[in-house]
Amino acid sequence: MTEQKVAVVTGASSGIGAATARRLADEGFEVVLTARRTERIEALAEEIAGRGGAARAVTLDVTDRAAVDAFAAGVGRVDVLVNNAGGAIGAESVESGDPADWLAMYQVNVLGVLHVTQALLPALRASGDGTVLVLSSTAALAAYEGGGGYVAAKHAAHTIAATLRLELCGEPIRVIEIAPGMVKSEGFAVTRFRGDEEKAAAVYAGVAEPLTSEDIADTVAWTVTRPSHVNIDLLVVRPRAQAANHKVHREL
Repeated sequence: MTEQKVAVVTGASSGIGAATARRLADEGFEVVLTARRTERIEALAEEIAGRGGAARAVTLDVTDRAAVDAFAAGVGRVDVLVNNAGGAIGAESVESGDPADWLAMYQVNVLGVLHVTQALLPALRASGDGTVLVLSSTAALAAYEGGGGYVAAKHAAHTIAATLRLELCGEPIRVIEIAPGMVKSEGFAVTRFRGDEEKAAAVYAGVAEPLTSEDIADTVAWTVTRPSHVNIDLLVVRPRAQAANHKVHREL
């Protein structure tokens, strides 16, 4: 009997992370749910189990290296790592941005990816067929006004994926990057605008069908279930209404 493959998903308490966990469980993975919000990931693990899937909830702050190392020491088998934890804070210009916000974004979007990837690489290598997936953003590929800190952080995450792919060439580990465009996911815009629901809603105003968390989860599942010799280096996914970061069709 073949041992069940294990996928670790960071930031699994809501939005894209939670949707990805559900979808990977449906694909037959045992999913290790990690996030800071214990109650949420425990509830999600119960939900997945209730649907016949396998899931474990482990409270984890990806910016805490000691905690990440302890997690890695006890997690056991890992076949897939989905680096999803991240987020944006603020929409100020570079001139007026708060360095503390930039630091917070860098810690989770960049160092979080680094910490977890470094810590789990031995297990991924030992699996004989590992996959590291980085959820970046179209912000990783093009700048836009008011996005300086987030754009800088996601550019760095993009660079981690690209560099790691070069460094692991010849080893049985794939490195995938998925760069979503406009996704109406739980909490993302609200967090960015510091709880201002009106500003958060304005991001999606008039857009008939922004992407959903489930759309991105579907994309993640497709990439990690390709045959082992197939590596999806970089996949950009946007809603049809968005041609570029700055070009969005809105119905008035």
